[in-house]
Amino acid sequence: MQPSYVNPVYPDTMADPFVLHHEGAYYAYGTAPGAPDGRRFPVLRSTDLVRWEPLGHALVPPGGTDFWAPEVAFHEGRFYMYYSAQGIDGKDHQLRVAVSEAPQGPFIDAGRVLVPDQPFSIDPHPFRDADGTWYLYYCVDFLELEGAYRVGTGIVVDRMVDMLTLAGEPRVVVRPHADWQLFLHDRPMYGAVYDWHTVEGAAMQVHDGRYYLFYSGGAWERENYGVSYVVANHPLGPFTVPHDAQHALLMKSVPGQVFGPGHNSFVPSPDGSETWIVYHAWNPERTGRLMCIDRMWWEGETPVTHAPSWTRQPAPAA
Repeated sequence: MQPSYVNPVYPDTMADPFVLHHEGAYYAYGTAPGAPDGRRFPVLRSTDLVRWEPLGHALVPPGGTDFWAPEVAFHEGRFYMYYSAQGIDGKDHQLRVAVSEAPQGPFIDAGRVLVPDQPFSIDPHPFRDADGTWYLYYCVDFLELEGAYRVGTGIVVDRMVDMLTLAGEPRVVVRPHADWQLFLHDRPMYGAVYDWHTVEGAAMQVHDGRYYLFYSGGAWERENYGVSYVVANHPLGPFTVPHDAQHALLMKSVPGQVFGPGHNSFVPSPDGSETWIVYHAWNPERTGRLMCIDRMWWEGETPVTHAPSWTRQPAPAA
């Protein structure tokens, strides 16, 4: 009998799930309550993307009160965790990096604020191009209208000088540009009131030499949350919005079945033949965002998935 699974693949809160594939194993990190010992970010291990073993919490925090959306990169024998923390030195969320000798941690903060000139920065996504250059995609707030762009949270990209340092030359990847990306009407922010829109949670895929930057848009706690993408010929852009992007192109809520799917990462199947999207969706009680998986494939230049799924599906190819 062919192995199968039903979402969610892990029963506890695991929002913003990022999965690292390393030496035949998968390590998942996510936004969730901290551990009694003060560590943050649960880490799970799997060999098949379906059965997950908890390994504790990964980050030894450098102070702070709130921690979001960790992602981990492996480079020259060390593991680098990029994340945002609130409450350090009294500041709002800022991007930081922590380092470990093992994928499960402990990750020790490097004492760096990666984007010190921004009052708010979240959702870091490290990406290594084929030529070995590293880039970091992350979110900041935009308060000015510009063309089709709305006021709200958007995604930028910067080249990494090394694993602890950005070049300091960020370029806009995508800002909110459609009604479905509304976060909240009349939101008080920065001393004014805005119809606030959001795109966040970057995840890169390269297909036929083009760079597809996937993102989640809308309000993370509402049914309009979903996943779409923009496309470029280089990691730094410029990125273009597909012509039919007035809705979430890859994944969105299914009324009565799945609520608020998004903030995804991508990993290969165990045999390397498939691409899998790992994302969160709310449980029926709306008390937590749980980790889900589904296969993604390409039809020409278009990414395709049956996600979000809620019925039994074939397991990743082993």
